[in-house]
Amino acid sequence: MRIFKLPDLGEGLQEAEIVTWHVKPGDAIQADQPLLSVETAKAIVEIPSPFGGQVAKLFAQPGDIVHLGAPLVGFEGAGASDDAGTVVGAVKVGTHVVHEGDTRVGAAGVQGGHGIKATPAVRALARKLSVDLAMVTPSGRDGVITATDVQRVATTLAELGPAEIVRGVRRAMAQNMARAQSEVAAATVMDDADLHAWQTVGTARGHDITIRLVRALVAGVRAEPALNAWYEGHTGRRHVLERIDVGIAADLPEGLFVPVLRNVGKRDAADLRTGLDRMRADIQARTIAPEEMRGNTITLSNFGMIAGRYAAPIVVPPTVAILGAGRIRDEVVAAGGVPAVHRVMPLSLTFDHRVVTGGEAARFLRAVIADLERPD
Repeated sequence: MRIFKLPDLGEGLQEAEIVTWHVKPGDAIQADQPLLSVETAKAIVEIPSPFGGQVAKLFAQPGDIVHLGAPLVGFEGAGASDDAGTVVGAVKVGTHVVHEGDTRVGAAGVQGGHGIKATPAVRALARKLSVDLAMVTPSGRDGVITATDVQRVATTLAELGPAEIVRGVRRAMAQNMARAQSEVAAATVMDDADLHAWQTVGTARGHDITIRLVRALVAGVRAEPALNAWYEGHTGRRHVLERIDVGIAADLPEGLFVPVLRNVGKRDAADLRTGLDRMRADIQARTIAPEEMRGNTITLSNFGMIAGRYAAPIVVPPTVAILGAGRIRDEVVAAGGVPAVHRVMPLSLTFDHRVVTGGEAARFLRAVIADLERPD
């Protein structure tokens, strides 16, 4: 039997979730015919058969998460005569990996990995009841989790019913946000752009808000190039990038997608709108190419299209900045010494304070506002 294993899908991806098999045991298949579809942190990818032969065994089922190099399918027949090795034992697939530190007893109580304090007996009870100790609020002295604490959470979970396993795009989002929170020294600066010069009557209609924001972001980068950069936290190296590739956060029921508009400083508004519409259509159809969601140099989140004024958007490494735009609203402002009602857009800029100074961030935001307040 020849074993085909999950190949390297690029971009450092280490795992994929099986979406569907296009074959079943006993089927004959030719080389390059569709074998299965998998979902990665980037997109749904169709994997072709590497050679022809008869499918003898499928090592994973739809919904399983398979790691790089794990067996996918076994082949028999003429096209699979060259033995690529056999698999011994069960193939382990799952949805998460639990790392538990050594337990020790000290002056502050009984301590375990990740700051969780619990005795070995309580940890064993938690495993028996399928309770994640990170979800448990401790009631014991010095923050030690007791058996009663674990049982309380187990009872609550039983009342809630089976939990939904976070998969696909939402799973990737959870991993990226956790990484961002652990690595980035985030700081946020906020201000407003007065859109009165847009010469509209009562609304901001007639303007492509997202594309205007992209243009304003370009103005910000030209004023302060340090925000269009990648930072390697583990090596301390910074790359200030000349080309501006903007990741545009897109909210879908499946989770957060961030397609990338390339080289936005060299493209006109019509070209940018065409490119953004195409990518959004591809996202909704789940046909967007993985490379179109990689390599952004800075990020834009126009969350105000839904709701909200200000926010503290999350900077995802290796980028160092994200600009958020809140809901445009009517507001009373001082104009020529008298009150007037103008249209105002709230803006929130989060930056990685490890490599971006407060002054650089403020000057970037000032340039963004100045561009947005232009009438054209």
